[in-house]
Amino acid sequence: MIRFLVKGLLRDRSRSLFPIIVVSIGVTLTVLLQAWLQGAMGDVIRSTASFSTGHVKIMTGAHAESSSRAPNDLALMGTADLKKALDGRFPEMNWVSRIHFGGLLDVPDNAGETRSQGPAIGLAVDLLSPGSTEPETLNVKKALVKGRIPGRAGEILVSDQFAEKLGIGPGDKVTLMSSTMYGSMSMYNFQVSGTVRFGINAMDRGAVLIDISDIRQALDMNDATGELLGFFRNGIYDDAAAKQVKAAFNEHFNNPEDDFSPTMITLSEQNGLRDYIEHGNYFSSIGSAVFVFAMSIVLWNIGLIGGLRRYGEVGLRLAIGENKHHVYASLIVESLIIGGIGSIIGTAIGLILALYLQVHGIDIGAMTKNSSMMMSNVMRAEISRITFIIGFIPGFLSTLLGSALAGIGIYQRQTAQLFKELDT
Repeated sequence: MIRFLVKGLLRDRSRSLFPIIVVSIGVTLTVLLQAWLQGAMGDVIRSTASFSTGHVKIMTGAHAESSSRAPNDLALMGTADLKKALDGRFPEMNWVSRIHFGGLLDVPDNAGETRSQGPAIGLAVDLLSPGSTEPETLNVKKALVKGRIPGRAGEILVSDQFAEKLGIGPGDKVTLMSSTMYGSMSMYNFQVSGTVRFGINAMDRGAVLIDISDIRQALDMNDATGELLGFFRNGIYDDAAAKQVKAAFNEHFNNPEDDFSPTMITLSEQNGLRDYIEHGNYFSSIGSAVFVFAMSIVLWNIGLIGGLRRYGEVGLRLAIGENKHHVYASLIVESLIIGGIGSIIGTAIGLILALYLQVHGIDIGAMTKNSSMMMSNVMRAEISRITFIIGFIPGFLSTLLGSALAGIGIYQRQTAQLFKELDT
């Protein structure tokens, strides 16, 4: 019977072409919206994890209480031994040292006098060690605008916007004025190796990126670090797994009575991200559900109208002796065939469009120009497993319900009445 119905749909385009087109459009929009919402909500988490929070973060207890000030006088000591212990105890994670600092970047002229200067937000990471994952985590290669990545000690990267403001470029000498771990004044000379644009306004306004060994020397932080960040090796944040790592670490390493003992916090416990994650997932689910429901209503009406218009055909089939149950079943099967074809086509188109937005994205830099959030200027879609199946919900369900409701009228009318409608 299915083969017979498929042939009928192919030969009679009035019964198949328009419904399939409508279903395909509805499913395409559903798939695209789901991928877009998921990408938009996940972008802040990914950017914040890479540049600030990690999936888990280790600091001293005193540093954790005032982490927004980046107090390097409360830094972790004995970092090398601690990282060895972490690598052995938590092999599923990659551990990196980071130092956040602030200071004044001074640009001298040919006579050694100040030509320009500006406040800098500094981030020290491992840029020079072989096998370091930090350049990849921070996407330094793609962010590079001019020059090159530091290849030796004493070289730094400056955000391109900040460099233009100061009038500097690759090869220029600059002096970083800051304070050491012990509170004394520090002045250290660097050479600009290149400029970068991360696409995050909070970073691009005045950031400098320095190898951690240089900043340890400049700020008297030998074998010390402001924080240790842990990243799951698969690159995906798992809140439940992060909480397990936190509980195991704090039980073994943390001493609540010692403000300088290491303590671990998860990504969701930093910068109000727990509320953001919960609200983001909630609104993303609500938005997707509302759109799926709206598209289901539209497609349901299409199926209902199509079923009502076929009452004359139904009357003829009943008049020649076909059973009501068989007629009703054939309408249901036809609706499933149409829903399946439309869902497959719509999902394929939606995935292609979502893939384009995942790769290229949409630049919203003008909207986030004054934002301090760790959020990329380019909003991208994100394709996940649910993206492949969400379009089949309105595609199948709506056409099925439309035909099912329209077909109920078969049982409420006499054969003669249905046949009469063929003439009208």
